[in-house]
Amino acid sequence: MSETVRETTFRIGGDLEVTRLGYGAMRLSGDGVWGPPKDPKNAKEVLQRAVELGINFIDTADSYGPLLNEELIGESLSPYKPGVVIATKGGFVRTGPNIWRMMGKPDYLEQGVHMSLRRLKLDCIDLWQLHRIDPTVKVEDSLKPIAKLQKQGKIRHVGLSEVSVAEIEQASKVVKIVSVQNEYNIGNRKSEATLDYCEQHGIAFIPWYPVAAGKLAQPGGALDEAAKKHDATVSQLSIAWLLHRSPVMLPIPGTSSIQHLEENWAALQLELSNEEWGAIESAVPAK
Repeated sequence: MSETVRETTFRIGGDLEVTRLGYGAMRLSGDGVWGPPKDPKNAKEVLQRAVELGINFIDTADSYGPLLNEELIGESLSPYKPGVVIATKGGFVRTGPNIWRMMGKPDYLEQGVHMSLRRLKLDCIDLWQLHRIDPTVKVEDSLKPIAKLQKQGKIRHVGLSEVSVAEIEQASKVVKIVSVQNEYNIGNRKSEATLDYCEQHGIAFIPWYPVAAGKLAQPGGALDEAAKKHDATVSQLSIAWLLHRSPVMLPIPGTSSIQHLEENWAALQLELSNEEWGAIESAVPAK
C-alpha cells in the first residue's frame, strides 16, 4: 500500500477500510434535527454525490429526524456500492426539535438496532455506536444486547460517543470498542486525552462538529489568514488540520450543499508544513 493510500484511509477495527474523510448526514434532517429535509431531492443528490466522489464512510443515527435520516440513506444509496460503510448510532429518545433524552435501556437499544437495519436496508450494520452513555443505566448492561447482536452477525463493529478514557475501558469489558465519536475541532480540544488513548490503541476517533459550523471562520484570524495563503477555505483548513493531528482521525463534516461537500472533499489534498500547523495551533484559542 502506498504512503498516499495509508494517509487517506483507515481500517476501523483492523478490517473495515474507510476514507479518512467521511460524511455526517445529520444536516440532512430538518431544523432542530427534526423532520425531513427541506429539499428531499437535494438531500438524495448530496448522499449520492458523496459516494461518487469516493467517500465511503457515511455517519447517521436513529435519532436524526428521528428515523427519517436512516430512511433517506437507505432510499438514496441502497443497493450500496461495494465498500460503502454506513455507521449509525442509538441511545437517544426524541420528542421534539432540539430535544434529546438519553436512553440506554438494553431492550430499547436492541429493538433500535433491528429497526435501523430495516430503515437502512442492511443485513449487518458495519459500525453501531452508543450515542451516549445513559447515567441511569450501567454501560455494561446497555452493551450486553449489542454484544449478542454482534455475535449474531447483525453488527460488525461497536463504537461509543462522547466518552472519557475510563468509560472506553469500562465498555471494553463487554465488547471490543473500535471507534469513539467526541466533539473535537481546532478550537475545542477538550478530548485530547481520549484522542491520545485512541491513537495508542488503534481506535478510530471520529470528531463531530469538526469545523464548528463556521464559528472558526473569523475575519483576520489565524485560520482565515492561513486559508487565504493556501487558496483554501477555513473549513478546508480545519478539516486538513484534523487529518494532520492524528492518523486515527476520521472527520465527518456534514452539509446539505453539493458545492460544500466537494469543497470539504478537496481538503484531503491540502498540505501545510509542521511549522505552519504549529503556528496556527498556537494562534487559535482552544478550550
